[in-house]
Amino acid sequence: MTATKTDTPRKPAKRRAPAKKTATTAAPARAKKTVEPTKVSKRREVVAEQAAKTAEQVRTVLKRIPVDRIDRDPKQPREHFDQAKLNELAGSMKRIGQQQAISVRYNPGSRRYTLIMGERRWRAAKIAGLTELDALVQHGIKDGDRTILMKAVAENVSRADMTEIEEAKAFQRLVEDDGYTIEEVAEGVGRSAAYIGWRIDLLKLCPTALEAMSKGHLPPTLAWYVSKLSADNQSRFLAKYLRGAFSSTRDAEAFVNACRAEEERRASQGSFFVLADETAAPGRPGAQDALPGAHDVPEEERERIVADRNRLTKRVDKLSTAGEILSELVAADPDELAVLLAGVGGGVAGYRTRIEHLRDLTTKAIKNLRDAQAIAAVRAGAIEINPEAAA
Repeated sequence: MTATKTDTPRKPAKRRAPAKKTATTAAPARAKKTVEPTKVSKRREVVAEQAAKTAEQVRTVLKRIPVDRIDRDPKQPREHFDQAKLNELAGSMKRIGQQQAISVRYNPGSRRYTLIMGERRWRAAKIAGLTELDALVQHGIKDGDRTILMKAVAENVSRADMTEIEEAKAFQRLVEDDGYTIEEVAEGVGRSAAYIGWRIDLLKLCPTALEAMSKGHLPPTLAWYVSKLSADNQSRFLAKYLRGAFSSTRDAEAFVNACRAEEERRASQGSFFVLADETAAPGRPGAQDALPGAHDVPEEERERIVADRNRLTKRVDKLSTAGEILSELVAADPDELAVLLAGVGGGVAGYRTRIEHLRDLTTKAIKNLRDAQAIAAVRAGAIEINPEAAA
């Protein structure tokens, strides 16, 4: 048997005495820079404090209230209501009753109620002849509370109940009157900041363009591009558009973008321009012959333009051959194409890829030509005005 070693108990290690702290001179604390609050930050602080106080004081009660003691909020962003849909809702409320409570605030001075949310239900109730409505009555909310408008806008935007201009006016009011930032409005209504800015830009439209859009004659997307033009050119473009001068909305957008670019170009040169009533007036050069500032183009530049024009048109004219080949493929029988192309390098899939590549290039070329056509039309139909001469 092997003897086992007995571990000898170790002496406890001596604890080292803590090192003496050497006296050091504390570095003087840097003085913090005081940043003076801006007017905007002060305004936001005040608004935030008011909102916090309001939240503490508000008390909400669910109860039935008389319809004739409810008033419309004059700041309600929605202005137009579809009468047919109101009649349909009124019939539904008359048959099965109210399904969702409205939201109102109580005014102790007048002992009446002001709508916060649910104006469609209130209007439909009056049509249906109902005398009372279930309502979430909020006590303690003062007139002018900015949260009221935000709630009303958010409800209407989520239901797509507002027109583009109603949204634009509501968003602008939230930003300019109630002190919200565009980002805060976007978060509050569930839209992107770009969407909010896009809507507000529509308010730059001239009255005739606003009316055309409200009546459905001017698409909202195109209207946004138009809002970037001067008021005079907005009206002149609208006249051309309503006369059917453009074959598609994309052509119209390209024309407007070209107008805007021309406005900026002329402004950088110390002049400005307005669109003529007609694209090419009698005695003026046609759109294809128009050159920017043609009377100022040097002879050498004119020669270069003519040479490049001839070179480009000769190459583009060769596209007729490609068109013939594509026409042949269109008329061919798929079974025959499978037999003819299956044995060549890349097979049918290879030729299809080549055609798809051509299609992508064709799409881009069409866009370039559309923009070029718009630029030529704008320059041919523009009247350049020298401010000094006009004075």
